[in-house]
Amino acid sequence: MQHQKNTYFYAIGLSYQKADAEVRGHFSLSDTAKQNLLAEAKHNGIESLIVISTCNRTELYGFAEHPYQLIHLLCENTKGTVEQFQDVAYIHKGKNAISHLFRVGSGLDSQILGDFEIISQLKFAARASKKEGLLNSFTERLINSVIQASKRIKNETELSSGATSVSFAAVQYIMNTIERISEKNILLFGTGKIGRNTCENLVKHTKNSHITLINRTKTKAEEVAGKFNLIVKDYENLQEEINKSDIVIVATGAQNPTVFKDLINTDRPLLVLDLSIPKNVNEDITELKNVSLLHMDDLAKITDDTLEKRKAFIPKAEAIIDDIMADFNSWLNTLKFVPTIQALKHKLTDLKNSELNTQRKKIADFNEDQAELITNNIIQKITNQFAHHFREDNDTSDESLELIKKIFQLEETSENELI
Repeated sequence: MQHQKNTYFYAIGLSYQKADAEVRGHFSLSDTAKQNLLAEAKHNGIESLIVISTCNRTELYGFAEHPYQLIHLLCENTKGTVEQFQDVAYIHKGKNAISHLFRVGSGLDSQILGDFEIISQLKFAARASKKEGLLNSFTERLINSVIQASKRIKNETELSSGATSVSFAAVQYIMNTIERISEKNILLFGTGKIGRNTCENLVKHTKNSHITLINRTKTKAEEVAGKFNLIVKDYENLQEEINKSDIVIVATGAQNPTVFKDLINTDRPLLVLDLSIPKNVNEDITELKNVSLLHMDDLAKITDDTLEKRKAFIPKAEAIIDDIMADFNSWLNTLKFVPTIQALKHKLTDLKNSELNTQRKKIADFNEDQAELITNNIIQKITNQFAHHFREDNDTSDESLELIKKIFQLEETSENELI
């Protein structure tokens, strides 16, 4: 695909750092919305784009002439508006965008430090983009470098040691708040990734055998229940089960609230934990005196010793990122001079051809093959010399490029301005 002139690499998005759960919900992208966004990007001539949307962040990484093209794509495919986006968003360009992706993929930017959930999201997003023809060699190499960094951080540091995730924080909160936990009735509504993790943590830590699962697709709940020997009820029984429970954990992926005040008609104390983005429990349930509601944003604030211990490994993780990012950037620098080297080779080949034409007319038994071999070898040696200079000399390579273009009067090639 022809490179567009003057497109830059951007990272645009919003995360838990400035956007609360409600706003993140407005910008949340379902799988269908992601597909539509990619199709629209392709239609608009965007060359490479990666889309991620998790509970904690929604981000687009791609090439554009102006970040507004990416912001527009995001707002077109979500409930969010440009005004809302501007209030909470960040826009990174070039080297800063690259650096941001490394921090995100390495768990340094996660709501819970060292949470590597995002890496599988990135792999999935890259595959989806590749399928649409929206993954150029730059982005593919960048994603692979980020995956490499996250692997090394996992293996060489203890940034993700100890069990700390939203699902673990939820179980920890329940155990610290509720007495005689093993005797309580617990309902888990939603068996996606967070639901499954919460379920596992509940079984492991609470020794409770009164856990009931409900999921819109019953077979999915049955798969999870089978693993842990739990009860599964039909979605139609949701209201009845809520009113039998002491604790309700909601982890569904619905776009609108699925639990609200009218469903509750019990007087017993009820703790409701909402681990969903967008929020799946309507705030109106807090009007009931016996109900207390906690959202995942509140849980993420419950830091424990584990997180404190993790902080000690940040410098080591950053050193690994610097190491892999330096490799990536030196590869990037070689990309910058490839078009110039190619143009130089063409120029020298033109000079060679015109000189051989002249000599052919002058010399009677002109040896075509020898002349061809010698001149090609000389051209190769000259271009290798230039390439070597650029690889070794990062600081002045931009000025050197300009100088060579000037001296040899090279044609300007249309390339992405990556940085």
